[in-house]
Amino acid sequence: MDQIDVSLIDWSRAQFALTAAYHWLFVPLTLGLGIVMGVMETIYYRTGDLKWKQTAKFWMKLFGINFAIGVATGIILEFEFGTNWSNYSWFVGDIFGAPLAIEGIFAFFMEATFIAVMFFGWNRVSKGFHLVSTWLVVFGATLSALWILVANAWMQYPVGMEFNPDTVRNEMNDFWALVFSPVAINKFFHTVLSGWMLGAAFVVGISSWFLLKKRETVFARDSIKIAAIVGMIGILLSAWTGGGSAYQVAQKQPMKLAAMEGLYEGGNSVGLVGVGILTPGKEYGDDKEAFVFDFRFPKVLSFLSTRDFDGYVPGINNLVEGGYDTPEGKALSIAEKMEKGKIAKAALNRYREAQKEGNETVAAEARKTLDENFKHFGYGYFESPEDAVPNVPLVFYSFRIMVILAAFFLVLFVLVWFLIYKKKFENTRWLQWICLFSIPLAYIASQAGWVVAEVGRQPWAIQDIMPVQAAISNIDTGSVKLTFFIFLTLFTVLLIAEIGIMVKQIKKGPEFINEKNEEN
Repeated sequence: MDQIDVSLIDWSRAQFALTAAYHWLFVPLTLGLGIVMGVMETIYYRTGDLKWKQTAKFWMKLFGINFAIGVATGIILEFEFGTNWSNYSWFVGDIFGAPLAIEGIFAFFMEATFIAVMFFGWNRVSKGFHLVSTWLVVFGATLSALWILVANAWMQYPVGMEFNPDTVRNEMNDFWALVFSPVAINKFFHTVLSGWMLGAAFVVGISSWFLLKKRETVFARDSIKIAAIVGMIGILLSAWTGGGSAYQVAQKQPMKLAAMEGLYEGGNSVGLVGVGILTPGKEYGDDKEAFVFDFRFPKVLSFLSTRDFDGYVPGINNLVEGGYDTPEGKALSIAEKMEKGKIAKAALNRYREAQKEGNETVAAEARKTLDENFKHFGYGYFESPEDAVPNVPLVFYSFRIMVILAAFFLVLFVLVWFLIYKKKFENTRWLQWICLFSIPLAYIASQAGWVVAEVGRQPWAIQDIMPVQAAISNIDTGSVKLTFFIFLTLFTVLLIAEIGIMVKQIKKGPEFINEKNEEN
């Protein structure tokens, strides 16, 4: 594993990133649109007003189109763990596979069961049962996200496990530690709530198009009323969970936090960068200034990281060089962690050899050494301390794009809802155009959040335990290149097809038909 071709690592990461990015185009819209249409059908159930039924049915059509494509890309994403990341799957499959299996067995089957009732049962089941089916589909989609995010959070903060040197696998010893990991809880709520924002932006934008075309104006206004409220709630709550995520990142992945802030030299009372331009070419260990320009909110980063405005936050240089105070004592340098990682790897080899020879004394000594150093196991694969530093510019700018766009959408939703309430939005065409063309911005914000989460934790497949160079399959680089371009073509065709089908349905508009004295 130590001598794997670097290009194989890069292409394997690129292929997985491509699949994940395309998959994430569909997931947040499923989560957000589900809430919007569920609220609409609930209003129909309570009022009996058929306009809400037809409004809900229109958004359900778009939900269904998006849901189908999302399932296809998600299946390919899971297969890649076996094809491109077989060492990872072997090393932690007993743990990582559990939440994914639960997602498939329970959550996906719930969606698959009730989605048929949701789409085809309008006049075949009671209003109450249909409403329950709709919310169970929404709940199932959210539950799917939960288990996938639990698995992802475990990669960022591995808990509830024990390493078995006899099988060279990590084995789960506390399932609930995975599920209720603080990283998992914050990640789940932050991700799902950001999906509410994207779904709301989609509904507000499409509804604005109907107003611009002077079509189905009542439908459009009603849709915007619901979506704007869902969007505001989603952004405000995701900001709150984002604060919790910042604290967890600071405690569990300080290098990611340093990259998010472009922080090379840490200290006490550190400010949060609102906007800034990084110095081009700045790297660990050089004498360049970190920023060409930056505006900071004084002491805020210290507070988010430590719950103390005067708290100490380590920068990239500090994390690489070590020596600063932590609750556990002096922080180790990356070089020291590399040495401990090599000791752990050597102890593992010594243990396995002793077991084969039946030398229990040597095996016990090796096992003790392995256990003492295992938390730094992954550092033993590094060639230099600089390997621990992620792509700082990409993480830094992605984080700011996410935050700035979230603030933009909060202002937009508040303004839109206020004008709808005052019955003035229908005549504010310039704002309708902004809403329509803001739809892609919601996707950019969503993608930027995942760039921060995944690029920020590099080079780790599993934090501190397994870097990506140890996780990949030892396969031909050419095969990975070929499948990368096959997937790129396939996913692009699927995306174009989805957009085409959605545009056709949107142009067709909601089907308002006369249904007298309807009893479902």
